[in-house]
Amino acid sequence: MQHIPVLLNEVIKSLNIEKNGIYIDGTFGNGGHTKEILKYLSSNGRVLGFDRDPLAFKSGKKINDSRLLLFNDVFSNILKYTTQLNLNKKINGMILDLGLSSFQIKNSKRGFSFQKNGPLDMRMNPLLGFSLSQKLNFLKEEKLSKILKNFGNEKYAKKIAFLIKKYQKKKPILTTFELVKIIKQAVPLKYPFKNPATRTFLALRIYINQELKELKKILNISLKILKPGAILAIISFNSSEDRIIKNFFKKNSSIIKVPMGLPITETELKKRSKKKIENFKKIKPTKKEINTNKKSRSAILRFAKIL
Repeated sequence: MQHIPVLLNEVIKSLNIEKNGIYIDGTFGNGGHTKEILKYLSSNGRVLGFDRDPLAFKSGKKINDSRLLLFNDVFSNILKYTTQLNLNKKINGMILDLGLSSFQIKNSKRGFSFQKNGPLDMRMNPLLGFSLSQKLNFLKEEKLSKILKNFGNEKYAKKIAFLIKKYQKKKPILTTFELVKIIKQAVPLKYPFKNPATRTFLALRIYINQELKELKKILNISLKILKPGAILAIISFNSSEDRIIKNFFKKNSSIIKVPMGLPITETELKKRSKKKIENFKKIKPTKKEINTNKKSRSAILRFAKIL
C-alpha cells in the first residue's frame, strides 16, 4: 500500500532547506515529508519527527538515519523537547500535514473510515483516552449537535444528533457502519458521489482528538521555537483548520495598534507592535496531483517566514 504525501514538491520548495539546518515534521505519519527533507540535508542536518500515533512511531523507527530523531507525542508538546535539546530559536523550518495518512484510513480497526466497517474508535493514539464509541455514550444531544455543526459544518447536525441518541437508548453504537446507517437516515442523498457520513465523521474525529486545540497550541509554539528566517508550512484539509491558520498568519503579520493613553512601557509597546511573520502564501494542488491522489483535492498549503 503506497502512501503519497500531499503537495510534497511545494512543501520542499517552500521550506527552502538549508543543508545544515534543523527541521521539524510535526505530523510524521508515514514519513513522506521527512524522507524528502533528509535528501537535502548534510550529515550535520537534523529532522525531529513527531507523531502521537504509536504505529506511525513504530514504523518510523525502521528508518536507519542518525539525522532523524523521533518522538511519540502530540505536536503541542514539541516545546518540551526543543527546550530539553536546547533548540529553541534554532529550528530552520517546520511542516505540519494535518490530514490522516492512508494507513490510518484504510486500517478498518482504527475506525476512521465510513467506507470500512470496524470498531468506532477514531483515536490518533488508541492507547490513550476513550474511543468514540465510549465518548458518544456521555455526550448529550445538544453538545453532539454543536460538535457536528461547528467542526463539520453539518447542515443536518440536529437531526443526526437526535437519531444517534435515539439509537443509543436501545444499544450502544459499536461500529462505523452502525453510525453510517444512522446518519443516512438523517441526511438526504443529494450528491451520489459524496457519502452522507463525510461531515459527521470529520467532526467527530476532530472532537475525539482535540485537533483544533492542538493546532492553536502549535501555532503559538512555533513563534517560540523557530529562528528568524525560518519557514512554517502547514497543510490543512478542511475549512475549520484553514480558518485558524489563515487568521494566525494575518494576526501576526500585521502591526498591532495600541490605543492612546494605555499605561504601557515603551519596551512592551515595541514588543506588541512588532510583526512576527511575513510573506505568507497559499498553494492548492494542481489538477494533475488531484487526478493522481484524490486525497489532495481539499488540501491547502499555507506557509510564512518567521521574523
